[in-house]
Amino acid sequence: MNTPTIKLLEKFIDYCSVKNKVISKNIANIGTENYRREDISFQNMLDTNMNQLRTSNPKHISFLPMNESQLQIYKDKGMENLSGVNNVDIDKEMSELASNTILFRFSSKKIGDYYRGLQNVIKGGGKL
Repeated sequence: MNTPTIKLLEKFIDYCSVKNKVISKNIANIGTENYRREDISFQNMLDTNMNQLRTSNPKHISFLPMNESQLQIYKDKGMENLSGVNNVDIDKEMSELASNTILFRFSSKKIGDYYRGLQNVIKGGGKL
């Protein structure tokens, strides 16, 4: 794995972290009257990064650093009162939370494996 791949995985972990906060907020407000569920769009994050591409060679692509403020959180305009009080569906939120957790763990494991491999190479005990 190369450094740009690690950087992309780090950005994806940032996205998963923000997504987890949004899902947790929705779950916490399931009984709050007139609360509108929030979501974060992966497409918005992708579009933001695609517009910020910098190249030093036509064959190279690199992404600029992304911070949490670049992620667009939006309110769901759906008017259905799924919980009887607001538009938060606990089943949907729990399924998104589980999916997001799996993606976060996968990315974390890949980054951890990369750095463990790098540490082994530095110590002289293996190949990268």
